[in-house]
Amino acid sequence: MDITIQYTFLPHTDPEASLSFYRDVLGFEVRNDVGYEGMRWITVGPAGQPGTSVVLYPPTADPGVTEDEGRTIAEMMAKGTFASIVLASPDVDGTFEQVQASGAEVAQEPIDQPYGVRDCAFRDPAGNMVRIQEPR
Repeated sequence: MDITIQYTFLPHTDPEASLSFYRDVLGFEVRNDVGYEGMRWITVGPAGQPGTSVVLYPPTADPGVTEDEGRTIAEMMAKGTFASIVLASPDVDGTFEQVQASGAEVAQEPIDQPYGVRDCAFRDPAGNMVRIQEPR
């Protein structure tokens, strides 16, 4: 079997703030930016990896999401427990310094984990957990 990850989805509450974080802070390329009925889907991805993308999407765009579910999603996003992504860097300490300098909310400073990585964590503007790891 030959399977790769093509897209993953992270919700946003403010498309401009999310775009700024992923493009300007993390250095991702903008691959697509689509608006529809007052909502916006933004596809970004790491430079040099055209086959891997993150779609930043309005979390309640699916018509199957009820009002109660929408409130639950919003509450979980505010706590940082709804969605997450794990990224990799060959220099997690240098990456941490750059992301921290942008004013991003730090969730965890770089530490060596017992499972063989050094990592740190931030919350993006929507509250999503963004972990950055460096294999040891």
